Amino acid sequence: MTRHWNGTAIVFLVLAIAGLIGTWTYNIIAIVEQNDFLGDWFNNGPAVGSLTMDLLIMAVAACAFIVIEGRRLGMKHLWAYIVFSGFTAIAFTFPLFLANRERVLERRRVEGQSTSEATGTVPA
Repeated sequence: MTRHWNGTAIVFLVLAIAGLIGTWTYNIIAIVEQNDFLGDWFNNGPAVGSLTMDLLIMAVAACAFIVIEGRRLGMKHLWAYIVFSGFTAIAFTFPLFLANRERVLERRRVEGQSTSEATGTVPA
């Protein structure tokens, strides 16, 4: 479980957990109070509209990054980060992707060092 977890990956994982807890705290309150969640979110004036647009653009950029960077690194199941962001929150799935991305990069770094030690070459 702890293989290839460097400091950066752990920071992103903590952010993912904070995003999940932070967003779902408010979601649960809305559910318990039987609020019209979408109505409350979209009908409260320009400030909420601004926040909505800000988050929407960030979410689209994050999803694009997940696909582009994930493919570049050969990561699997990239679709799951995007789909599950609709069920949980992009504040959870994007940092989770970044944590797993760091794990892939760390694994490659460690494997590169192992290969260079075995062949006696210096990594670039």
